[in-house]
Amino acid sequence: MSIFIGTSGYSYDDWRGTFYPKGLRKSDMLPFYAGRFPAVEINSTYYRIPSASAMQEMGMRVPEGFQFAVKAHQDMTHSGRFDPEAFRCFRRAMEPLREMGMLGCVLAQFPWSFKRTLEHEIFLEQVRAELPDAPVVIEFRNAEWIDPEVFELLRGLGLGYCCVDEPRIKGLIPPLAQATSSTAYVRFHGRNGKAWLQHQEAYERYDYLYSAKELAEWIPKIQALRKEAEQTFIFFNNHYLGKAGQNARQMAKLLNVPLPLDLITSDSPALGPPTLPGLGPLRGLELS
Repeated sequence: MSIFIGTSGYSYDDWRGTFYPKGLRKSDMLPFYAGRFPAVEINSTYYRIPSASAMQEMGMRVPEGFQFAVKAHQDMTHSGRFDPEAFRCFRRAMEPLREMGMLGCVLAQFPWSFKRTLEHEIFLEQVRAELPDAPVVIEFRNAEWIDPEVFELLRGLGLGYCCVDEPRIKGLIPPLAQATSSTAYVRFHGRNGKAWLQHQEAYERYDYLYSAKELAEWIPKIQALRKEAEQTFIFFNNHYLGKAGQNARQMAKLLNVPLPLDLITSDSPALGPPTLPGLGPLRGLELS
């Protein structure tokens, strides 16, 4: 089954000199990134729903077959009420990616205050109904949702469960591997427990580099997910100073999953741009 490994976000200034060349322009980050990973998680959509043309432009700057996992806007998950207009605007914005076959899934991340209640279970039904044409994955932050009955509810609705690796703090979601739809999903937030609870800047939470031993803990879990799901997404959110990219590459090696640069064919430059088997030609990308 298909597996996509990447990072949560890509447009970070502090990645210059670690992941990106120091002088790389911001506008060139996405094509550069897409030459190294087959998928990315877009988090900016949580703060602002982009225009459909902006999403189409993103799709045009990556190879065919590249996948976007797009986070739902905060009005869809954090407003405390059901807002059909927010869903309508979000659907319209995502339509170009869907038509291009690049909308891997929608990630609906709920806050800790989204506790397990009948009202919130009904809300999940509404989420599914409002996003009928896209795979949808639910990320809970409150451990009340960790229950076999909830996993069955998600399966019945065709909603994926977002598996997480994060600090082992009481009340947070434990590192369980569950596939509740055709899309399996794993997010690595890092294990910086001290900064998770007390920090001055939000990025401090994600200042963590996984060891190979810690990543290896997930190998049997991910292999099990791959057997149950048609597609599996693995994203690293420990983004501070490019640590996410480093760990994503490590995970790919542990899983024996080739990344784009491992697959580039040695075509003559006269024949056009390099191609990625299974992904298509790289557009607007200078390899380095």
